[in-house]
Amino acid sequence: MYAELNRASIATLVNDFYTDIRRDSLLQPIFDGAIGADWEPHLARMVDFWCSVMLSSGEFKGNVFGKHMQLQGVEIEHFRRWLGLFESHARRLFAPEVAEAFLVAARRIAASLQYGYFGRADVV
Repeated sequence: MYAELNRASIATLVNDFYTDIRRDSLLQPIFDGAIGADWEPHLARMVDFWCSVMLSSGEFKGNVFGKHMQLQGVEIEHFRRWLGLFESHARRLFAPEVAEAFLVAARRIAASLQYGYFGRADVV
């Protein structure tokens, strides 16, 4: 049974996904360097972000690109792993068409950030 697309299911996606990120040997150092121990505000912002993307809630206010461009040590492989983890959680929780809508947005975000970091998008 797939989850209905709403704030609660988006919160489940965000929390499950970031639980995996915090355990991932490749991604954990990047995220810990940016977030440190202050995960709760980040998770709340990510729920607001994905609600804004998927539900057009308008809750998220911020500069995703500018914030990420401040991070050091980001490589193409980080994007591959991030997208792979995100895809597995989206497909596990949501019906295929909803999961695909999440993935279209995630790939677009990844491509934008890759252009910022590397001048090209290798993983989308």
